[in-house]
Amino acid sequence: MVSLLLSFFLCAQIAQPAKPQVLLVFGDSLSAGLGLRASESWPSLLQARIGESWKVVNASVSGETTGGGLTRLPAALREQRPSLVVIELGANDGLRGLPLESVEKNLAAMIELAEGSGAKVLLISMQLPPNFGEDYTAHFRALFPALAKRFHLPAPPFLLEGLQDRRDLFQADQMHPIAAAQPRLLGNVYPALALLAR
Repeated sequence: MVSLLLSFFLCAQIAQPAKPQVLLVFGDSLSAGLGLRASESWPSLLQARIGESWKVVNASVSGETTGGGLTRLPAALREQRPSLVVIELGANDGLRGLPLESVEKNLAAMIELAEGSGAKVLLISMQLPPNFGEDYTAHFRALFPALAKRFHLPAPPFLLEGLQDRRDLFQADQMHPIAAAQPRLLGNVYPALALLAR
C-alpha cells in the first residue's frame, strides 16, 4: 500500500506542468498602455505571441522616470523573480530635460540589478523630438546603444520605429500610440526578445 501511494505521488509530481518563466516589462506609459484597454497594450499582445512557457508581468507605470524605476525595481525583482527583464525607461527623463549622466547611471544600475538577480535584460531605446535641441537629443539617442555595448546586451530596438511620421497612429496628445499601433511596437521589440527567450 505504501509503495502504491509513493508511486502515485511521484507520478503526480512528474505530471505537473512546468512553471512558466517570468518576463518582466518595466517601463513607462508607452508600455503601461496609457489611454488603452489593458488587453490592447503591446505587453499584453506579447503574452499571446510568446506562448504559455512565459508569463508576462507588466510592471510599467505612467510618468515613470529612470530614478523612479530604479527605486521600484529591487522589490519587483524579489516579488516576480523574472528570467527576462525588459527596461523601457528614459523618455520622461528626456522630456523633462533631466541630466543625461543621471539617466545613464540609473539605467546602468537597473541593468546591474536585473542581471545580478539572474535575469537576462533587454534595454529598449527611446528618442526625443528635435525641439529639445540637437546636442541633447543626439546624446540621449546615443545613450542606449552605449549602455547595450557596455553590458553586452542585444542592440536596443527603438520602440516607436516606423511611427515617427504617422500622426494618425497616435492619440490626441501625439505622444502615445493608439491601439492599432501596438502590434507595430511589439514587432519592433519581439525579434530581440525572441533571441533572449530561447
